[in-house]
Amino acid sequence: MSTLEINKIVAALLTVGVVASFSAFLAGAIMHPRELEEPVYVVAGAETETAPAEAAAKPEVDLAALLASANEAEGEKVAKKCAACHTLEKGGGNKIGPHLWDVVDRPIASVGDFSYSDALTGKADATWTYDNLDAFLTKPKDFAPGTKMTFAGINKPEDRANLMLYLRSLSDSPAPLPE
Repeated sequence: MSTLEINKIVAALLTVGVVASFSAFLAGAIMHPRELEEPVYVVAGAETETAPAEAAAKPEVDLAALLASANEAEGEKVAKKCAACHTLEKGGGNKIGPHLWDVVDRPIASVGDFSYSDALTGKADATWTYDNLDAFLTKPKDFAPGTKMTFAGINKPEDRANLMLYLRSLSDSPAPLPE
């Protein structure tokens, strides 16, 4: 292959690049995309941004009432999601996450042989109260931004209350329920 042929190939490639760039510029100058006011197709279960007024309109959940009416057996079913990454039995070791035996009213990030994220070690002066557990179980990344826990959370307050009641039972001396 001679130098002239190589030059022709390089020139052809450069010409294609210039034409493609000019075409993209010209198409952008002619067509002006416009944003839709609302989605054409809504995907069920997809997160949407809520306006502050909508967020404020959400009713506050009475955690004490939910826990009083919670069902421990239903909580055990919900806890199967937890068992993928945590052990639930007494004396159980850590898995991807720390063991959950006696977690209610335990100081946050206090399992000595587990390496917590900075997000949770920064909360080590607090305890896993029912309110903190509820907030964490709702959406872990909102409770502790930067947490290593990849679990998305539990949306239904009843499921969270059932789970907390079950977690409460995983103790030699269960923590008292809130009044």
